[in-house]
Amino acid sequence: MPLTGLPDQRRTLRSPLPWKGVVAEVESRRCLTSARLACCFSRLCLSLAAACAVSTGVLQGQVITEFPSSTFNSPFEITSGPDGNLWFTEFAYAIGRITPAGVLTEFPSAGENAGIAAGPDGNLWFTEIGVNKIGRITTAGVITEFSLPTPGSSPAFIAAGSDGNLWFTDQANIGMIGRITTPGVITEFSIPTPGSAPGSIAAGSDGNLWFTEGTLRGGMIGRITTAGVITEFSIPTPDSLPSGITAGSDGNLWFTEGRADKIGRITTAGVITEFAVPTASSSPSRIAAGLDGNLWFTEQDGNKIGRITTAGVVTEFSIPTANTYPLGIAAGPDGSLWFTERNAFKIGRITTGLCAASDTTLCLSARGHVILSEPG
Repeated sequence: MPLTGLPDQRRTLRSPLPWKGVVAEVESRRCLTSARLACCFSRLCLSLAAACAVSTGVLQGQVITEFPSSTFNSPFEITSGPDGNLWFTEFAYAIGRITPAGVLTEFPSAGENAGIAAGPDGNLWFTEIGVNKIGRITTAGVITEFSLPTPGSSPAFIAAGSDGNLWFTDQANIGMIGRITTPGVITEFSIPTPGSAPGSIAAGSDGNLWFTEGTLRGGMIGRITTAGVITEFSIPTPDSLPSGITAGSDGNLWFTEGRADKIGRITTAGVITEFAVPTASSSPSRIAAGLDGNLWFTEQDGNKIGRITTAGVVTEFSIPTANTYPLGIAAGPDGSLWFTERNAFKIGRITTGLCAASDTTLCLSARGHVILSEPG
């Protein structure tokens, strides 16, 4: 039933859309008490989320909620799944799933798990750092494993590429980037710098994969094309220990510098800019793009969640539980950021202040209008 009783504040938004030349009208009178955007068209949701908030003025404060479990064993990385839930690795032998309502389910696995990412095949893919394998789990919880060809490998982080494959970092040996097709065929590419210790990996707006290197030479950002050509870029701050990396809404890549207490931005041309985190010795770790257009990151030693705008303005939010060691972070389908608390054995959620209340659905009408209305 559509929402009624609110003044008509229809605005025409000429925002980037998945369909060239389409102008969408946001019927904001139908939206604006909502916390949860269940999107019929997820790309459209990403394009219009910030515009919706601006046109309606519905911005509220950030709220952190924590979900504990007595069976967790070191929740590690987290990602948004194709089923509308959040999926996360537990370092000791499990893959976890949490619904936006906070309902937790765990699926036993065979190895020590690290990175996790949604694949183009509708499954979740994860790394098994202790047993030299890449794992795949369906949204029903069925796990399949694929062995890496190089003995003694340590697959760490994983991301979906623009080519329809999964790409992962391998921290053992000389340091490699791996590619696995959805049928399970693996190819490996050596990184030019010995001992590069590649960390997180993310797809860039240029169609390439970008990754961090906590190298012995002080820290670099790497880029690999889908053909396997690798280029490395030195970070201005020496020994900064880059860790997490993600693509931002501005078309750049954003990364954390754990030892330097900074957030870095690198253009697809390789130009790096650094922004200081206010809290000293906070150890920023993972980073993710929010539906609000900002970047959100975890501070392991600061026990905080940080937010940085694309202009470089940093705000920090303290986690209620002390010494949680927040690690992985990902945007959820509800517009919130979800994160793991490794030491507290919890999953955390922080609202972004974007359209924050209850149950609205975003859909595209036959006329090309964006309609936000309550289900039912």
